[in-house]
Amino acid sequence: MLHTLITFAHGILCFAIIALVLLQRGKGADAGAGFGAGASGTVFGARGSSTFFSKLTAVLATMFFLTSMSLAWFATRPQAPRQESIVDTAGSEPAAVPAPAVDGDAVPSLPASDAPEEPAPDGQ
Repeated sequence: MLHTLITFAHGILCFAIIALVLLQRGKGADAGAGFGAGASGTVFGARGSSTFFSKLTAVLATMFFLTSMSLAWFATRPQAPRQESIVDTAGSEPAAVPAPAVDGDAVPSLPASDAPEEPAPDGQ
């Protein structure tokens, strides 16, 4: 049950990270303004404080790594043998059913073909 819940959360985190990354503006978007704006001495402009999207992406990425590690842990831990219940063991062995007796006269034969037989080639 916990494995299924973590797998579901992992999938939701994947889609959330993809959406957040696509919504963000790239770092190189300010490159043209950096040359003429004179905002800073760097080529690509001043790097201000982190935006809400970048902080949220970092949080979701951390959660993604945690779910990845927990799924890896679930996959590598040894599985305990499952204890079978009485219902499982009762239905596991099929009951012996005797084969029905077949009478030779009761077996239907194939109908004969009405087409005449063709003679076999003589090899000429």
